[in-house]
Amino acid sequence: MQKFILIILLSTSFIYGLQLQKAKNYQQNHNIKNWLMSEKLDGIRAYWNTKELLTRKGNKINAPKWFIKDLPNFELDGELWTKRADFENIQNIVMDKTPSKKWEEITYNIFEVPKQKGDFPTRLKLAQKWIDKHKLKHLKVIKQIKIKDKKHLERFHQRVIEKKGEGVIVKNPKLEYFKGRSSNILKVKKFSDMEGEVIGINISEKTGLLKSLKIKLKNEISFNLGTGFTKEQRKKSFKIGTIVSFKYYGFTKNGKPKFASFLRIRKD
Repeated sequence: MQKFILIILLSTSFIYGLQLQKAKNYQQNHNIKNWLMSEKLDGIRAYWNTKELLTRKGNKINAPKWFIKDLPNFELDGELWTKRADFENIQNIVMDKTPSKKWEEITYNIFEVPKQKGDFPTRLKLAQKWIDKHKLKHLKVIKQIKIKDKKHLERFHQRVIEKKGEGVIVKNPKLEYFKGRSSNILKVKKFSDMEGEVIGINISEKTGLLKSLKIKLKNEISFNLGTGFTKEQRKKSFKIGTIVSFKYYGFTKNGKPKFASFLRIRKD
């Protein structure tokens, strides 16, 4: 019986991935004064379990030995990243089964120290202390800024967008570590984004190019995604079962994303 329960737990973990902190969308009615804000890095999320780096779905990341050799004996949550507007390059480097020399471009940017006692700043100080002691250039703690008021947040968000950043994360700094989606972590973006599975591919009979992808959401609702593709992407052969990200602006009365536009293929 115990073996059976263990199998169920392992299977559930495999299907749904790691149980991590997840942000809700920021709304104007949220009281975020004296919270902390930081730039939301557009890279590959990575969880250090003290032995290996894992994707948000719990899959092993094949990082070079030198990259993980001096990582701490406590868990970390962060973003593998190079620079702004470089997601495809980051994804190709990080998700390659055989780590290449290009890993030297990657830094591991920490935004949480799971399972440690104390409030958010206290947990981050633990990571910073390790970095300073071991002089790790590829390991960084993401800078946190105390929010004065909503206008302060709006100005910071605008500067990030002007630099081609993805958005901002705001977080309640007073809480002990917790898991799951919470209104104590909020993402501030000009648009919402979501993922879906490709279940159909519509090719134009006239041009032979991609016309749209039929996308299925987690709630089983499906819709056609036809905008946001570059000319090169429309020539590309998408595959059934591929997971793609898209941006959108709310939902229709039928639950379909409004003004959905393709962002990227997800491999993590």
